Parts: sequence; C-alpha cells; structure tokens
Amino acid sequence: MTTPTPPATPETALARRWRLEVNTGTTETPTWELCPGITDFTFTAPPTLQASGEYENGGWGSNTKTAQTWQVTVTFNRKRTADATAYSPVHEHIRAAAFGWGGTSKVHIRWYDRDGLPEAYEGHAVVTWAPAGGDYTALGSVVATMDGDGPLELITNPAAPEVTP
Repeated sequence: MTTPTPPATPETALARRWRLEVNTGTTETPTWELCPGITDFTFTAPPTLQASGEYENGGWGSNTKTAQTWQVTVTFNRKRTADATAYSPVHEHIRAAAFGWGGTSKVHIRWYDRDGLPEAYEGHAVVTWAPAGGDYTALGSVVATMDGDGPLELITNPAAPEVTP
C-alpha cells in the first residue's frame, strides 16, 4: 500500500482581502467606485429559521429557513482632498444616503475578494452613518452600517482572472 502525498499547506485568507465598491451611477448604467480607507469590514447574512419538527422526526428537531437578511459594517478613515476642500466622493455618497428618505436612503454596493477568488456579492442597502470621534490623536473615521434592502446577489467576481476558451 502506498502512502498518499499530503496536499500543499494552504494559506489562510486575510481579512483585508475584501474590496467594497459603491455604485455612484444608476442601476441601468452603474459607475462602480472604490470605497477608500477601509480599516474594518464585516459581512453577515443570518437566516431566519422556524422550528419545523414533527412527530415523525422521532423527537429530533427540524428547522426551515423562511427568510434571510444581510448587513455590511465598514469602518473607514475619512479621506479628503489635499487642499481640505472636499471629502472622498464615495464617502459623501454613503453619507448622503444615511440622511436620505425612501430611495435616497439606499446605496447600491458590491464587495468581492480582491485576489479574484469566487466570493463576490451585490445588493442595495439602507445606510446608518456614525462618526467614530476620538481624542486629539485619533484619525477621522466613520462606521457605516449597510442593512440589506432586498436580495443579496451572488455575482461573478470582477477581479477574477479572464478565462480564455
């Protein structure tokens, strides 16, 4: 009997692999722009489960997924022009949505693995804007929470390498 060759030692993915982009155009003609200065990125998509156990399960519980929500929470350092006359247009787009109503309270976002691996998502979200504050040595940063409004789409990673047939 031969001993199988062990696989190469895998590398652990880094948290900073995520790239967040905001559509500053329209849904019909998107203009995807990088959200600069990200220092922390968290994505969750918890399902809503309902107990669906029955007598026939022999005492074992069962669950049925009936809904799902999603949320992106991102902390970023506020970026401004060198002459201190304007903030990043992407940051301003996110901030404006946080103070909008109805459709103007939402952003169209996508995020994906910047190394081109298959994980990539897109959706519309309602924004909450919370400047982080701090003492006199702190950087100007903001926590933007984006709660999904509608479906989260699994998309082809825009950074994926081109495959030539």
